[in-house]
Amino acid sequence: MDLSPVYQPLIAALWYLLPLAIIAGLVKSPWFKGKFGEFLVNLSVRWFLDKSRYHLIKNVTLSTEDGTTQIDHVLVSEFGVFVVETKNMKGWIFGGPHQRSWTQKIYRSNHKFQNPLHQNYKHVKTLQTLLGLGDHQMHSLVVFVGDSTFKAPMPENVTQGLGYVRYIKSKTVRVLSLEEVAEAREKVASGRLKASFATDQAHARYVRGLVAERSGNVPRRPRTGLLKPLVLLALMLGVGAIGVNAYSNFASQAMAIATKRNAEQRVDGVPQPTLRRSESEPKIDSRTAEPSASSNAGAQNVHQQPSELFLARQECNSLIAAAIGNQDPRLLRDRNKACARYEALKGEVN
Repeated sequence: MDLSPVYQPLIAALWYLLPLAIIAGLVKSPWFKGKFGEFLVNLSVRWFLDKSRYHLIKNVTLSTEDGTTQIDHVLVSEFGVFVVETKNMKGWIFGGPHQRSWTQKIYRSNHKFQNPLHQNYKHVKTLQTLLGLGDHQMHSLVVFVGDSTFKAPMPENVTQGLGYVRYIKSKTVRVLSLEEVAEAREKVASGRLKASFATDQAHARYVRGLVAERSGNVPRRPRTGLLKPLVLLALMLGVGAIGVNAYSNFASQAMAIATKRNAEQRVDGVPQPTLRRSESEPKIDSRTAEPSASSNAGAQNVHQQPSELFLARQECNSLIAAAIGNQDPRLLRDRNKACARYEALKGEVN
């Protein structure tokens, strides 16, 4: 018993489910959430802040004495340099300015994370040293995006959604000249590490080492950094497989339909042989009319059967050619039916 018609829809469904599962896992990953949060901040900066006055620099990685530090966004303007830390989180957020760690509560689960103000303090000081600016010229800003709710009083530089735009616009005292703004942008561009996958991986290893050191655990062996390229490759292969499978199904169905339609048109277009009596022939006696009609019918059947046999053979051959390299169940059933009909007609003629 051939079970290929049963397994083929299952295999086709798996081709569709595999890339969807990969996409779902990628969307739920912390890496994607962080990148999506940064994207929202970048988009709102371009929409709600004047580009000629606020200059956005994204994903700035700077060298430090003990490793590296990575800043999500730097905004350089006449009103100071804003160092923005982005958090894409949901649930209830508990914390205070001087607490070492804050808490994220989702239903009954609690998750501790580093105080983002403390985390951003290192960013601010590293960038301040690079630019040679004073404290009044630097602004630390934390932005929470996502479905999160503060359950404790927060300072004004810890914001949600577009609240950070209002905070930036609230700074109206000019603390930098236009020349100092241009100089600060040049120093950031020259002092930052080259934005690349290797730079991100090196910083990630440094952060994992710090976390392991603080928790007292032995740092894990660094990964090869091939996870993201492999995920992207699998995603591209899955999408390509979906396209190839859909095109193959469409082509096989279109070929089967066209073949059946051509066969039906050939059957409908064949003229049926008729026997005409010439005017010079003598009239047939009514007593012999019945035998003559039966003989004419037999002659007509003799002429019709070869034509029907020829068409059946043509249909069988065309469906055999269409089924080569194509395992569509409907096409195979049509082929078997047409060839069986041809064999039956051939047996009747013989």
